[in-house]
Amino acid sequence: MLSFKVDFDALPWQSSLPGARFKVHRDGAKQLRLVEFTSEFVEPDWCEKGHVGLVVSGALEIDFRGRVISYPEGAGIFIPAGPAGAHKARSVTAVTRLVLVEDI
Repeated sequence: MLSFKVDFDALPWQSSLPGARFKVHRDGAKQLRLVEFTSEFVEPDWCEKGHVGLVVSGALEIDFRGRVISYPEGAGIFIPAGPAGAHKARSVTAVTRLVLVEDI
């Protein structure tokens, strides 16, 4: 039987870069991630992946090749995949958590 619920508390944290960690649930061609950035996080390269999500706590700034947009707690994020949406994110609070729905 399908549970239709993602229990993030039961999922292990994974780390991709210093100052960043995430929990991920994958199903088919989609994934749901709980992402946590600290103020130490520095994105080394421009990300061209698409992201749709919500800032759950904290605040984030995303640099779109010189155009910086602020995302406070409760803000939605909709970034299309590809070079036009190339971006680098950084936490402007000690810790920022967001939930993202992504294509795999």
